[in-house]
Formats: sequence, structure tokens, C-alpha cells
Amino acid sequence: MKTLVLKDAGQTMAAAARLARAGAGGSAVCLYGPLGSGKTTFVRGFLRGLGFKGGVRSPTFELVHEYRRTEPRVFHMDLYRLKPAELANLPFREYLADEGAVSLIEWPEAAESLLPADRLELRLDHAPGKARTLKARALGPSSRRLLGAWLR
Repeated sequence: MKTLVLKDAGQTMAAAARLARAGAGGSAVCLYGPLGSGKTTFVRGFLRGLGFKGGVRSPTFELVHEYRRTEPRVFHMDLYRLKPAELANLPFREYLADEGAVSLIEWPEAAESLLPADRLELRLDHAPGKARTLKARALGPSSRRLLGAWLR
């Protein structure tokens, strides 16, 4: 497990942009952490790293925002309000199986049994001031390569 200390939202976005440029296509990135810990800020930075200039907000009520004009495409999911049984109404497996896209999943706990074995898990937590800690764990060979490319 790798740990980063991010001093503010700008550093969180910069770290996410580096991940986006590290070749994350086909990956599942699970974003854990309490409310206000920077999960959506991380997604915003990731999308900025791919050149997306529009607004980015959490899809808490829509469940999924699709960014199809980025390369790779991005599926931003927020499962905070979702009960595990409700996943049947969401094409969750199809999103994860799309090799030309990255799935960024906030609050992935609701889908734990459906998550791919090969995934990158990121945990964001509050730290003193505006800082955050980010703990990254790669599960599987593709995610280990991605983590290595991101943090070199």
C-alpha cells in the first residue's frame, strides 16, 4: 500500500490528473472515504488530466455520469444512496467490462461482491487543515502496473 499526503484540493486534483495520464483505460478505480474527503475532487482532477473542461459533480442522484468525449471514456459512479439489491437496475457489470473506459466508483461498498478482482482501491481521509491522506492499493496485475506508472 502506498500513502500520499495531499496538502489541498489542488494537490488532490494534480495527483488524480497524473493517474489519468498513467494509462488507466480499462481500469476500475474504487474511491473510499468519508463525506467531504475529496472523492469528487479526485474525479474532477482525473477528468482534467484527460482534457475535460466542463463541470464535474458527484452523480449522487443520477448514479452515473458518462464522459464519452474523453480518451479513455469515463464512467463516474456514486453508489452512496444505492442499496446492493438496487444494483440489478444499473448496468454496473457492463460499465466495468468496457475495456475502452475507466470506471471511477465513489462509495463502492454497495457493490463489493460485483467489483472486479483487478482494481485500484484509493482511500481518501481528512488530515489536519485542508490536507488529505490518500492510501492506494492495487489488486491484480493491471492495477499494479497502473499504480507503478502513476507513482513513479
